[in-house]
Amino acid sequence: MVRASKPPGPDGEGPRRTPRHVACVMDGNGRWATQRSLPRTSGHRAAETAVIDVIEAARSAGVGWLSLYAFSTENWRRPNAEVDFLMRLVRRVVRKHAPLLHARGIRCRFLGATDPRVPAALARDFADLTTLTSGNGGMTLTVAFDHGGRRDIVEAARSLIRSGMPADAVDEHSFAAHLPFPDTPDVDLVIRTSGEQRISNFMLWQVAYAEWVFPPVLWPDFRAPHFLECLHTFRRRDRRFGGVLPHQNGDRRP
Repeated sequence: MVRASKPPGPDGEGPRRTPRHVACVMDGNGRWATQRSLPRTSGHRAAETAVIDVIEAARSAGVGWLSLYAFSTENWRRPNAEVDFLMRLVRRVVRKHAPLLHARGIRCRFLGATDPRVPAALARDFADLTTLTSGNGGMTLTVAFDHGGRRDIVEAARSLIRSGMPADAVDEHSFAAHLPFPDTPDVDLVIRTSGEQRISNFMLWQVAYAEWVFPPVLWPDFRAPHFLECLHTFRRRDRRFGGVLPHQNGDRRP
């Protein structure tokens, strides 16, 4: 079992200038299309450029871990035609950009993708890209697809029970070790585009102490300069992790 990352908290190293782990909720595709009197599928198609631009920007900025929320467990409720389009689109994007991701030294992983409704061909493409890039030592790109934060926590609890660990021995660290990809560090910064301010069941355990930024730009229009501005906003934040910074003299608000 891979040991989970250390819980957040002051460690004497000072604030990070660049967040180690950035997660993006890629919101606004449908509204982007509606504003242009286009079908929602056009917004999903336009999102591809933003995805690649953000991946390149994150890698160049020195971000070690980037997670993208592509499809949630709740998204299965969308019209069948839209879901089918998304499955075909994601497969095309994965196959098209696999060589570039590998050439950039990016390690790719897919969080979720356990529902039997995920097409077998798409699941194979996910597995192939994961295998192809598994030895890469650059940035780790995690695509959350058919992902739900609550489901991950439930599955971790089931795994912990099956392991036979005594209840009194369970703590946050041992619990986190049973989550998917337990080597993933906690998220430092979450970017949710389109101005909406919701968690949407995204990596609930990992975002416990994340900073959040809500740029108003819709995801298909999101580009590297927007991403870098979000990093700049992060650098201006004081991260207390429930504690007190030395200069705050008794300010104990969480």
